[in-house]
Amino acid sequence: MAVLSLVLLLGLPVFLLGVFIWAVLKHFLTAEVPSTMPYPVKLRFLHCLILYVIALGNTLEKLRICSMPRFVRFLQDSMTIIEKDPRVVVTNLRFGTIPVRLFQPKAASSSPRRGVVFYHGGGGMFGSLDSYHSLCNHLARETDSVVLSVGYRKAPDYHYPTIYQDCLNATIHFLKDSRTYGVEPSQVIICGESMGASTVAMVTQTLVGRTDLPQTRAQILIYPAVQLLNLQLPSFRQKRNVPLLTHELYMTFLCDYLSIDYSWKNAIWSGAGIPPENWKKYKKWLSSDNIPNRFKNKDQEPQFPGPFNESAYLETKTRFDVRNSLLMADDEIIRQLPETFLVSCEHDILRDDALLYKKRLEDQGVPVNWYHVEDGFHGCVPLFDKKFFSFPCSQNIVNSVVSYINGI
Repeated sequence: MAVLSLVLLLGLPVFLLGVFIWAVLKHFLTAEVPSTMPYPVKLRFLHCLILYVIALGNTLEKLRICSMPRFVRFLQDSMTIIEKDPRVVVTNLRFGTIPVRLFQPKAASSSPRRGVVFYHGGGGMFGSLDSYHSLCNHLARETDSVVLSVGYRKAPDYHYPTIYQDCLNATIHFLKDSRTYGVEPSQVIICGESMGASTVAMVTQTLVGRTDLPQTRAQILIYPAVQLLNLQLPSFRQKRNVPLLTHELYMTFLCDYLSIDYSWKNAIWSGAGIPPENWKKYKKWLSSDNIPNRFKNKDQEPQFPGPFNESAYLETKTRFDVRNSLLMADDEIIRQLPETFLVSCEHDILRDDALLYKKRLEDQGVPVNWYHVEDGFHGCVPLFDKKFFSFPCSQNIVNSVVSYINGI
């Protein structure tokens, strides 16, 4: 027993070191950090760390000790230091089965405040109320708003449409009882980052035309995914290996979110699962022809969609649900959407999703405020106050969101 314990004790550091070396090698063999990005060494280190944690999580999952998403979330929350802000009152609540966190400015107000419902990012796997606590606290304090953060259920136990349903139900509850929380019902903004931003778009489209609820004042979408069909847009090809959201991680999120076997990833990427008649119908919204020329390069675009594969279509057809490909919503729905603040990042695989949604909204007369971050990358926002891991783009995006909310 003593010998076995010694072997384990010595073997564990060797194993951990080996996994870290593998993560570093994988980063330098696959990742592309544009020369125009500031602090490239910091970004490389952060990406290596993410690859390392995910690899450890995958190892634990194969050993049936713990699922990878749970392991990553555990580390996220363990490393999150929640500092008490004397200017904001934080309350943990439950709306039915949905955990939520309420951030209320402590100072008295002579009138009901603005409300912000926030959905965090993380690809449906990562992120939590704790890991986005400081961001929501910052929004509440700097905009003098009541912020509700929604702790929706995630993988590995929950998949589409659970995130959407949890966020929708929590939002409806908040809208109905907004005065209870000191919020003016007509001044509720729905805001989200990454997966959360995609869910914001789903929820606001669903709420269109509801006469039993106050209409939302605005929606804030921070680098959202608004379609899951055309993965050959310029940004998907140009930025596919740019951290933090690489092509490989994006496909992992997509397949897990929709419960699609990972073996179909190449068919999804090439568009082989899109019937020709469907593409003919949706091309006007999903084609790269709608992307401004300055975001394209001179490389010849691949044939899209690829040769049709009916099996791929049947296995991946949940992508055609309008709640997953929000660009395909009827014009009547789009034109009723609230004023929109849309953030896109130049070095983001999802950059062109934001550009397509911007055009779709503007074509239907929806007011759009667009903030494009030339040095931005996907996933930078939660890093805004992480000191060594913070980037200028992180703070700039948060500042732009605060400025937009204060201007309403």
